[in-house]
Amino acid sequence: TSTLDWCEENYVVSDYIAEFWNCLTNGMFVMMAALGIYNAVIHKQGKRIIACYVGLLFVGMGSACFHATLKYTTQLLDELPMLYLCAIGFYSLVEIEKTVKYGWKLAAALVSFQTAITITYLFWVQSPVFHQVAFAMTCCAGVAFGYRRQCEMTVSSRTRRMFHRLLLQGFLGMASGFMVWNLDNIFCHHLRTYRAHIGAPLDAVLQLHGWWHILTAYGSTYLLLWVHLTKLARLGHDHLFTIRHFAGLFPYITLKAPKKLD
Repeated sequence: TSTLDWCEENYVVSDYIAEFWNCLTNGMFVMMAALGIYNAVIHKQGKRIIACYVGLLFVGMGSACFHATLKYTTQLLDELPMLYLCAIGFYSLVEIEKTVKYGWKLAAALVSFQTAITITYLFWVQSPVFHQVAFAMTCCAGVAFGYRRQCEMTVSSRTRRMFHRLLLQGFLGMASGFMVWNLDNIFCHHLRTYRAHIGAPLDAVLQLHGWWHILTAYGSTYLLLWVHLTKLARLGHDHLFTIRHFAGLFPYITLKAPKKLD
């Protein structure tokens, strides 16, 4: 019942999962979100940062549910959490100090804005293009505000390099993901022909929508690490942090020594 059906052939790998590879690749979101939540909790790095990683977790879980079922209800679980994650990140960048500056007003404004987009999408403009434009605008607004925040800070050259590297990695992840997403849509017929010729399991390499999930999982994670680092720098804790990679693949921020961020 979904309004979208991607290039992966339905119910080929499993009788129970509509798009097996598109569902499986969302595990990248879940893995990196879980790492972020775990390290944010054990190092007591703040509810707003934890909320960002929880938002990323819901993006991955919602997308997995959609590709497993191809139902309209689960399609919304795939699309809407992306908007809400951007809003959470924006809120975390605005309310970056130890204490909340704007109280309930900012939260209410963001909730109202996202509610308006959601209602418009559900009842009036039921077009994926509307969702994609709303997501891009929300994401770009958050990045622009965060970059302005960072330009106002006095930080070490090491932290400044980390800012630039994380932002670049986030941009490259999202841009390359968007590229393969478009290639999957434009050349679907050819991709299906090539996959049929190659056969399982190597045909999975040509599931470009799955690569969109993998690349945007990295892009989203690096952008959240960028938000996280901005908060640490604002509080004067950036010299205590480091970025590591679990199993050499999954990036996360951890403090060099456990410390509560009061």
